[in-house]
Amino acid sequence: MIQRIQSIWLLAASIVSFLTLKLSFYSGTYLPDNLYHQLNGTENLTLMIPTIALGILTLLTIFLFKNRVTQLRLCMAAILLDVLLIVLYFRSLKDFSRGDFAFTAVLHLVVISALVLAASGINKDEKLIKDSNRLR
Repeated sequence: MIQRIQSIWLLAASIVSFLTLKLSFYSGTYLPDNLYHQLNGTENLTLMIPTIALGILTLLTIFLFKNRVTQLRLCMAAILLDVLLIVLYFRSLKDFSRGDFAFTAVLHLVVISALVLAASGINKDEKLIKDSNRLR
């Protein structure tokens, strides 16, 4: 149901989370081989699985528009999954001796922001439905 604004926010969160698979989070000198290396979502399995799960979860949440309570819970679960993913990225930084954060590291904050906006829209829809049912 694309006319609901939260569907657009969820689609944006899904697209951006899939983009983080290829766009780097951190660039620097990798300790094991002392070469310049970029850290992204496909770096290792512990980063790839949550990144793909986050993209699929946000995409599937769009199609649960008839069950707003479940949609809201999945949206909150996606926010927690992205926070976990950020923690995993920061734990992976210990393998680098020096480097800089990439500008695209901000994309994880974009995902969280889009999910919060989607949850807000879902909550507004739920309140609207409850108010209209009360008027009957």
